[in-house]
Amino acid sequence: MGKVVMYASVSVDGFIADENDQPGPLFDWLLSGDVPLDQSGALKVSQTSYDYTRPYWDQIGTTVVGRHVFDMTDGWDGTPPGGIDHVVVVTHRPEPEGWTPEAPFHFVGSVETAVAKARELAGDRIVEVAAGDVGGQVLAAGLVDEVRMDVVPVVFGAGKRFFGSVHTQHLLENPDVVIQGDRVLHLRYQVRR
Repeated sequence: MGKVVMYASVSVDGFIADENDQPGPLFDWLLSGDVPLDQSGALKVSQTSYDYTRPYWDQIGTTVVGRHVFDMTDGWDGTPPGGIDHVVVVTHRPEPEGWTPEAPFHFVGSVETAVAKARELAGDRIVEVAAGDVGGQVLAAGLVDEVRMDVVPVVFGAGKRFFGSVHTQHLLENPDVVIQGDRVLHLRYQVRR
């Protein structure tokens, strides 16, 4: 079974969006290079960031997000982002009216159910959990194996926290990856068990 990875781009002070729920410059590193990161060619990063990010993206089988992210992206128009096979949405509301039932999206009511469904769908590939409230809940439930963050040199001061509303200490191992890209620092931590 693949590991569960909590992931996002994050400000130096730990926010994944500002007070207006906007990412600001958090994704600028995805547009500032000369190496295409995906087939669209819209995302271009430095060679260093490509060498780190592309192999990771290729391992993701399923992504877990909250309903807020799903709604903000309009459900990616029914097509999972970045070539991912499935998206599991944690929500207490039904799927949107008129939603295509054939789309590879699964709506569940708890983070435990979401991770179980995502693992089933991903097989031996990675289950990626979006950082923020849902990611924090998955971490608090003891279901995260690894934390990855792309730290961008900006200070928001306030906004949506990377770890959501986690209020209990969780120890991580020393970072086993520290890679400097262009306007980004890629970090990877294993969660201490």
